[in-house]
This record gives sequence, structure tokens and C-alpha cells, in this order.
Amino acid sequence: MNPLLTGMNDQQAEAVQTTEGPLLIMAGAGSGKTRVLTHRIAYLIDEKMINPWNILAITFTNKAAREMRERAVALNPATSETLIATFHSMCVRILRREADHIGYNRNFTIVDPGEQRTLMKRILKNLNLDPKMYKENAVLGKISDFKNKLVTTGEVAQMAQSDFKLLNLSKIYNNYQEALKKNNALDFDDLIMKTVHLFRKCPEVLESYQERLKYIMVDEYQDTNGAQFAFIKLLASKYQNLCV
Repeated sequence: MNPLLTGMNDQQAEAVQTTEGPLLIMAGAGSGKTRVLTHRIAYLIDEKMINPWNILAITFTNKAAREMRERAVALNPATSETLIATFHSMCVRILRREADHIGYNRNFTIVDPGEQRTLMKRILKNLNLDPKMYKENAVLGKISDFKNKLVTTGEVAQMAQSDFKLLNLSKIYNNYQEALKKNNALDFDDLIMKTVHLFRKCPEVLESYQERLKYIMVDEYQDTNGAQFAFIKLLASKYQNLCV
């Protein structure tokens, strides 16, 4: 028996060895899903002779990515060349190389929550909106929700029609994005939204990443939002070797 399959039940072993095409792994907490993913990375390299740099494993937190990397390298040192990242760190990596395609300098800054609140406070004041009705954190939360659903400023304006509050939200969102752009800055949610925009706008850029990352695995897939789903779908659309 392949040592990578030692101690696995039949379903886990099947998941490790199913390397081509889409694969959905469903199991409860603590049942070894992440173990299957790390063994699958090693199996792709050892048995299928896939180059480590053609594999992408995505998770949600830096801690989870670090643990996955450590576990994978313990199985096979060659996995150190595999890209194991969070959604956001992966998108930063792409935008640092490609941001000029969508009108940003590659040296963009990423604003932190405190900077977001300061900016929002100024925007609300400039628009002369009641701070009791439009609280900074609530408005930023709404904008975050728009971005996680890939809803643009223009689409919010179209949705607003005669909805007074949504119309004001549209103005706030628009001013917020313009201020960020003027300062060559992105917020946390922009990282994924702008990468999706980049891929949709520049098919040649998307194809270069599709060619590089032919095998994609997503841990904790149940936590993905609309923007993250669109990002993964675009990346995996050419070869469809997607395991979640």
C-alpha cells in the first residue's frame, strides 16, 4: 500500500487518489478533511508527477495556511514549492504583479479598519449625512457585503431607484471607492473583488494563472462567499481540477 494512504478509510483514500476533475469532500468536523488535502498534495507530486508549483491550496486564515504547509512539507519536502495561501494573500500576490491592468499602481496600500473608519467619517461629513442614521461601522459593513457579492457602485446606483436610503448608500460607496482609488489604496474586500475584475477584464492574465495553477484545492469550502467562489471558478475553469 502507498504510505500516503496508511491509516485512511476507503473514502479518504479514494479522495486522495481522485486527482482529475472536480471533487467535493463532505464530512463532519475533525474527520480528517485537511489531512486528506495535504496527503492529496503529496500524492499529486509523488504518484502523478505533477510539478509542485502547479498546485494551489487555499484556506481562510494565515494560521490554517501555515499548519497546512507544515503538514504537507512533513509528508514530502517538495511540497514547499506548492502555493498554500489564504484567499486574500493569494489575491495580493496576483495584484502586486498585475494591478496596472485595472488602473492601480502595483505599490498600492491596503487600508486597515481604523483608516477605513477615518475615511468614512470624512465622507459622511462631506455628504452632510446624519451620523445617527448612517453609522460608520454599519455603512462599512454594508459596503463589505456589496463587495463580497461583487456588487459595484454603479449596480448599487441602479438598484437604488427611488429608495432614499439606498441612494445615499450608493453615493457613500461611490465616494469611498473614489477616495481609495485616488490614494492608490484597496481595502480587504477589494483584494478579491479587484482580482475577479482583473480576470474578467484580461483573459490573457487569467489564462497565465490557469496554466500555472492546474490543480486547486480549497479547505473549509463551506465558508466561501460569492466573490471567493467567482475567483475559484475563474481559476479552475480551464482544467477543472478543483477539489473542495
